[in-house]
Amino acid sequence: MILPIKNDNPTITRPWVTLSIVAINSIVFLYSYLLGTHGFDVFTQRMGLIPFEITHAVDAVSPTPIPLYLTIFSAMFMHGGLMHLGGNLLYLWIFGNNVVDSMGHGMFVVFYLLCGSLAALVQVFSDPTSNIPMVGASGAVAGTLGAYLLLHPRARILTFVFLGIFWTFIRLPALVVLLGWIALQIFNALGTQPGTGGVAWLAHVGGFFSGAILIGLFKYRSVSFFNASRKGPWGRN
Repeated sequence: MILPIKNDNPTITRPWVTLSIVAINSIVFLYSYLLGTHGFDVFTQRMGLIPFEITHAVDAVSPTPIPLYLTIFSAMFMHGGLMHLGGNLLYLWIFGNNVVDSMGHGMFVVFYLLCGSLAALVQVFSDPTSNIPMVGASGAVAGTLGAYLLLHPRARILTFVFLGIFWTFIRLPALVVLLGWIALQIFNALGTQPGTGGVAWLAHVGGFFSGAILIGLFKYRSVSFFNASRKGPWGRN
């Protein structure tokens, strides 16, 4: 197991947008948790993204208080548990701030939502009759990782490495960390049968490649690909 802890790539702007996304996800999770077990399940069914409902344009599982297509966005801010939430927000915080630097706050919001939407649609059309609600920021965060890989492949990532009884901290290039991450997502996606629930691995894959493709359209023209690091006034992530 490898787990990124922080990167050594300084940020240029104050990370207001990533902080806002972290806050919104945390507040939504806290709200859903306080509903209790039954309330949590009902909330997930109503506001989560259900592939069958999207592909058949019918509110078939549980009454949804918003137009069905908007659950593509609402689901991005919902999580199934604390570990699910924490993992997504950790990756967003480590890698998101430098991606914001490359395009600005407003464009990053559009980029983030677009990557999350494309990721969700990949998962939806891989299993269009599923009635299992999809929730989580994973697809949008994966898009951020795909963008980061192209922007800063040589940036050093402080990484926790655990191999059985052996563990250590090591600084690895982002290229190694992120290619390893997407390879694991693809491996798990290939080994998962549609309709079994659990982790939406294909959403991770779809989000990652969406971000890698879209970053060329969203980044400032003055920002070059394969830029390892830049000095900024706000310190390190």
